[in-house]
Amino acid sequence: MKQRKVPLRKCIVTNEMRPKQELIRIVRSPEGEIAIDPTGKMNGRGAYISNSQECFELAKKKDVLSRHLQVKVSPELYDNLEMARLRGLKQ
Repeated sequence: MKQRKVPLRKCIVTNEMRPKQELIRIVRSPEGEIAIDPTGKMNGRGAYISNSQECFELAKKKDVLSRHLQVKVSPELYDNLEMARLRGLKQ
């Protein structure tokens, strides 16, 4: 049987290429709202972050999402995204 190609994406914090399933996609919708995209199919500009506490802390410290999503991201939004990530892990 032919092996399927695994899609790779780059984490915007660590700059390492990883399989798409290991990363969390954060998307800016055309209306300017920022949300976690669990399906990976939402419309808008997306950015991928490794699913770890350290990556979220480093992203918040360096304000990486603001640069990649081209919109101002508040520190409270980083906290909300991290809480949503943690809730998603428990489901």
